[in-house]
Amino acid sequence: MRCPYCGFEDSKVIDSRDVNEAIRRRRECLECSARFTTYERLQTVALLVIKKDGRREEFGREKVISGVRKACAKRPVSQETIEQMVDDIEEQLRKSGKGEVATSLIGDMVMERLRQLDGIAYIRFASVYRAFADVEEVREEADAYARLRPLRDSTPQLPLFSDFSNEELDIIAGGSGSVGRVKEDPRKAAG
Repeated sequence: MRCPYCGFEDSKVIDSRDVNEAIRRRRECLECSARFTTYERLQTVALLVIKKDGRREEFGREKVISGVRKACAKRPVSQETIEQMVDDIEEQLRKSGKGEVATSLIGDMVMERLRQLDGIAYIRFASVYRAFADVEEVREEADAYARLRPLRDSTPQLPLFSDFSNEELDIIAGGSGSVGRVKEDPRKAAG
């Protein structure tokens, strides 16, 4: 490994660690004794994306991240969540064994994950990805999302008042026939 400081072509490894999908190596130059860090990753076969017009280009992870980031702007979605989503998509594409994938497949994968993650981000991404022509198409997509969206919390919440009758609610609220009325201060009535 060439030293980034003096250009000498030999160095020794001081420390190695697994970091995510890479190996981090701390190195020391045998000429100038400067220390630097390198990362080794398995080089995979290039994944080509087939564009709508038929052109092919290499899969651009940063391009996907940028699109998702724009859809998630000002939403409660962390950068870490976005990175993990794109990592999962890229991993799934590579595991498919196909050397070429259509942009529509990638877009559909992003939309599915955004649909589960954040409704607003999903609608934003869909409006660009599907190139909606008018507000009615956005409304239709939002309605479809509302019908299909998964419940965020799978634990059922107990009903607040459904087990009480109107009379019981009236008693809880302050006595018979007093719902909506302010009780008079007893000190004022006495004096």
